Amino acid sequence: MRDKTMTADEMVSRLESGMTLGIGGWGSRRKPMALVRALLRSAVTDLTVVSYGGPDVGMLAAAGRIRRLVTAFVTLDSIPLEPHYRAAREHGALELTEVDEAMFMWGLRAAAHRMPFLPVRAGLGSDVMRVNPGLRTVTSPYEDGETFVAMPALRLDAALVHVGRADRRGNGQYLGPDPYFDDLFCEAADAAYVSCERIVDTAELTKEAAPQTLLIKRHTVTGVIEAPRGAHFTSCAPDYGRDEAFQREYARLPWAEFAGRFLEGEGEQGYRAAVRAWRGERS
Repeated sequence: MRDKTMTADEMVSRLESGMTLGIGGWGSRRKPMALVRALLRSAVTDLTVVSYGGPDVGMLAAAGRIRRLVTAFVTLDSIPLEPHYRAAREHGALELTEVDEAMFMWGLRAAAHRMPFLPVRAGLGSDVMRVNPGLRTVTSPYEDGETFVAMPALRLDAALVHVGRADRRGNGQYLGPDPYFDDLFCEAADAAYVSCERIVDTAELTKEAAPQTLLIKRHTVTGVIEAPRGAHFTSCAPDYGRDEAFQREYARLPWAEFAGRFLEGEGEQGYRAAVRAWRGERS
């Protein structure tokens, strides 16, 4: 079985402008931020982004990389509304398709099963149908005759996710309390790239954790990127929690100042050095 390891920059070299890109995690939890930062260092733009949004969406929106966003929310969790996303929306910088959380999940599941849509009760009787006039309903062909929303498949050109551990073949393991649907993002995509805190031998994956933690299967994965603290400043339980102080700084600073201070430089080394310097300034 082949070794799928690569660098974040090698991953980005496989992406193209205009793609539909799924980003795993949830709000400000276990987001593949090292991969997002690599994407921001590239010229890739005009993206359709599919995400339970957090700072991944905020950064890409602030940098002008998103043409259309498909989401159920964009939040920093402890800060309810992602401020850079809000600014982009207020300036009309991107198109928005906003659906219910369950509808979003069902759209990923439809894509994972290569179905054009799946029926779901969520969304009926809500403004989701009003603000998305393209949505259709279907009626059960059985005697119940129930009406459902026909949630379209959220098919992805590529997916980016972050997990705690992975092997070189692409098996990915989460060790925190929630999988955040990262497996569906990988299954819904033509190519899936998994960053992880640490690459380990396959046998190590189940030495200290149950087999059920092997969320992501190798056959759905195109590339594996070792990225220690690669979800920073979001959380990656149990390895580390959300960096609340840094998140407040991110939310406080205008985008140009934040990008200039923390995103310019030599890739992840430059980012980590900038964060260390910021911590020293505060101590």
